[in-house]
Amino acid sequence: MSEKSEQRLSVFKTYKLYVGGKFPRSESGRVYEVSDSKGKWLANAPLSSRKDARDAVVAARKAFGAWSGATAYNRGQILYRVAEMLEGRKSQFVHEVADAEGLSKSKANELVEATIDRWVWYAGWTDKIAQVVGGGNPVAGPYFNLSSPEPTGVVTVLAPQESSFLGLVSVIAPVIATGNTVIVIASERSPLPALSLGEVLATSDLPGGVVNILSGRTAEIAAPLASHQDVNAIDLAGADDVLAKELEIAAADNLKRVLRPQPVDDWRATPGIERMTAFLETKTVWHPTGSLGASGSSY
Repeated sequence: MSEKSEQRLSVFKTYKLYVGGKFPRSESGRVYEVSDSKGKWLANAPLSSRKDARDAVVAARKAFGAWSGATAYNRGQILYRVAEMLEGRKSQFVHEVADAEGLSKSKANELVEATIDRWVWYAGWTDKIAQVVGGGNPVAGPYFNLSSPEPTGVVTVLAPQESSFLGLVSVIAPVIATGNTVIVIASERSPLPALSLGEVLATSDLPGGVVNILSGRTAEIAAPLASHQDVNAIDLAGADDVLAKELEIAAADNLKRVLRPQPVDDWRATPGIERMTAFLETKTVWHPTGSLGASGSSY
């Protein structure tokens, strides 16, 4: 075989957005260069527009009814299936995380394994969080008084800028585990693991529109989402102080829930349930206890 016939052109990956279970290019047709920690070009990522952001909100709202109406047990099964898919593509994510964060392959492998474990951890909480934050309330009267958590709705999440995969999953998983749908703005500097996550979600059992992933300039995409009337909450994890203040003001227009940026020393630490409860509402139901039999005794 000749040397010429052995040569081949590499097939470079075209990264796309993940919106409504599909992979559109940015409506604007724009892309931007993504480089590794040493400045070496890695890929061109879509540069999302305001129109892309609005399309993501429409997809998230459309998916909300079925996802929030699914049983907590079923949501847990679906999220666990995502973890299985992540495990199967671990080598790809190790490569992308190593490039994005300037880590050795062994360190990147540790982070990816921690990320998969984090996804499993949240999958296990889907049918347990209601027992922790809900319950029966003692009242002065012949009534049952029960409180139960319900999802807030459509949530925008600004992914952490410095933790391209573990931090990303740590802010996405708690939102969807509790029945919300989400629009994720990937790390501006390191969006590739997030865009690859969309490929995993598309081939799992997660319904289209539950997670929508946008890449591009964080401030440019976040502004229309913070002021969007059909977005119910926003997590500012990936915003700096100046941007967070601007988005918080914009979010006040329709009284969005706002989770302010919180310093995280180590994303591998046990996260607790705060990111789940941040996007839950509490529904309280009153019901007469009634009486039993001819004696009239109450429950």
